[in-house]
Amino acid sequence: MCAWRRSLKIAYHNKLIVEEANRQYKPAWIFLTLTVKNVDGDDLKQTISDMMKGFNRLMKYKKVDSAVRGYFRALEITKNHEENTYHPHFHVLIPVRTNYFGKNYINQKEWTSLWKRAMKLDYRPIVHVQRVKGKKGIDAEAIEKEVREAIEEQKAILEISKYPVKDTDVIRGNEVTEENLDTVYYLDDALSARRLIGYGGILKEIHKELNLTDPEDGDLIRIEEDDDEVANETFEVMAYWHVGIKNYILCD
Repeated sequence: MCAWRRSLKIAYHNKLIVEEANRQYKPAWIFLTLTVKNVDGDDLKQTISDMMKGFNRLMKYKKVDSAVRGYFRALEITKNHEENTYHPHFHVLIPVRTNYFGKNYINQKEWTSLWKRAMKLDYRPIVHVQRVKGKKGIDAEAIEKEVREAIEEQKAILEISKYPVKDTDVIRGNEVTEENLDTVYYLDDALSARRLIGYGGILKEIHKELNLTDPEDGDLIRIEEDDDEVANETFEVMAYWHVGIKNYILCD
């Protein structure tokens, strides 16, 4: 299955999971982004391993465990071509307990400190957190078109199609260059045999209950709107998550 269809299928699966979670548990929801500093290619594999371990530690901290009910975690890797460095980071969708925005609230500063502690960092990482507020309707056809076009714009001579989620590339230009070959080598070394997405808690249980297929298998299921506004927003946001690898665009 091509990259943009996989992206939409993952987002749609999560929309179904969110709808079911809302029916069963009625949680609140937050989006969380966890980052580390850019690293050289030689350090990418170890950094990702450290992040996986760090994320597991983060979820087990008492303050976090008492507030969250599960997670969907997606790894994204971007590349800064000017510095020739890589930026691995996590996008996370989290169902939180109904009292999260009361006594169990974790603000951005606290999330940052907890992630720094979990990763054993000697610097303050960038962490972003926001509440999922809900959206009345989604234009699935427009989203599909935009995601497809965005990914097709990233075509290059080398495709990293073996990875289980999205095979967009971080290759620059349309020639076989030393930089492009190095990029493929480092990504192959860092991502080989890894699962770039993961579920935990009630989201893992619901994923199993719904018996959802692997994003690599089958065709894209027809995306339908639902009255669940939170599920609609999570679909729209996650459809644009570049799970896996993508081009890094420098911004002023």
